[in-house]
Amino acid sequence: MADTNTPSTVPPPATNGTFPAEDAAGQTVAAIAEADKISADEIALYDRQIRLWGVQAQEKIRTANILLVSIKALANEIAKNLVLAGIGSITLADHEVVTEEDLGAQFFVSEAHVGKNRAEAAAPQVQKLNPRVKVNVITRDVRNDPETNFYAAFDVIIATDLDFMSFTALNAGARVAQKPFYAGASHGMYGYIFADLVDHSFVIERERSNRATQTGPESTTRRVTGIQTKRENGKAIEMVTKQELFSPLMLVKDSPLPPEIGNNYRRLRKVHPLLSLIRALWEYQRNGHGVYPSTTHDDLVLFTTIASVKHKELMLPPDTLKPAHLRSFIQNLGNELAPVTAFLGGQLAQDVINVLGHREQPIQNLMLFDGEESAGPVYALHPIFPGTPLPIIQSAPVDASVTVIS
Repeated sequence: MADTNTPSTVPPPATNGTFPAEDAAGQTVAAIAEADKISADEIALYDRQIRLWGVQAQEKIRTANILLVSIKALANEIAKNLVLAGIGSITLADHEVVTEEDLGAQFFVSEAHVGKNRAEAAAPQVQKLNPRVKVNVITRDVRNDPETNFYAAFDVIIATDLDFMSFTALNAGARVAQKPFYAGASHGMYGYIFADLVDHSFVIERERSNRATQTGPESTTRRVTGIQTKRENGKAIEMVTKQELFSPLMLVKDSPLPPEIGNNYRRLRKVHPLLSLIRALWEYQRNGHGVYPSTTHDDLVLFTTIASVKHKELMLPPDTLKPAHLRSFIQNLGNELAPVTAFLGGQLAQDVINVLGHREQPIQNLMLFDGEESAGPVYALHPIFPGTPLPIIQSAPVDASVTVIS
């Protein structure tokens, strides 16, 4: 089908909110608006977030062009948060149609949209959230887009609720264009966010301590590249610029845990079993077994075996992956729950906003979410770089058996 665009109309909003005539540096609102090309009514509209992350960051956000692929419940939450934050434009890409299953946790579609393209159905509701944002629609499958410069037109590429091979295809396209890439998925009470920002610099503002911050490596993937100081409310504030390297999803699938976890048996025992289960799902999909394992005996045996292998690859104690974990995970696969998608969508959108503004440390690089335990651990998974300490094999109890869930 041909692509369609939904151009935005931009009526001037009513300026009901108030904002100070001068900022902390004594600049008038008009001067700020002129310097940063943000109108006074936009400053009023986005007043609270400008106070939070500054006018310069808001300027980068308001010119950002976001690609959002696969418009399901998680994408609904991401689009909502980014559009309300005032991004420049968002392109909704989806070649699938709305089904009755989509009506449970998705708030941009209704029964009247069943059978219609998901992106086209959601676009008008997305537009209503913020008429200032341009909303575009792509109804073709962009997972292997043949256009050389397709991904280069976007500032951030986000894909949700796709299979592993679709995620890696989009990740590869984003990498060629040197653009930040996010993958996110929700599975009932569980979910995850993956980030590959290629090579990203950001600034952290913090009160200066007695111990001077030094430039140089902080880890195998992160280094401090610059330090500036300023006075604010009588305190010395340092602005630390850091550079972080990321890895693509295809490599993360088999990467080890960082040495600070891999070399500590007590910390290994605390690694969430969801990490092994997510990586097992990626392996299951990569090997062409299907999107999700079924409840047949053969499929359960296969997925249990893969999960056990992935758990051992991470050198995790065998008893920390229980049959109950496998059973619950499989039962939740493919389901959408609004509270979970709301949490994941808020986290992913906030990370995108921080990345656009080059502020705060981003997700590095896989965040999991377990809604049953209200746990959201983050694991930095990378291939072994030169100079990385190799994990030490722990003298943990060995159990080579595989328990098949029933």
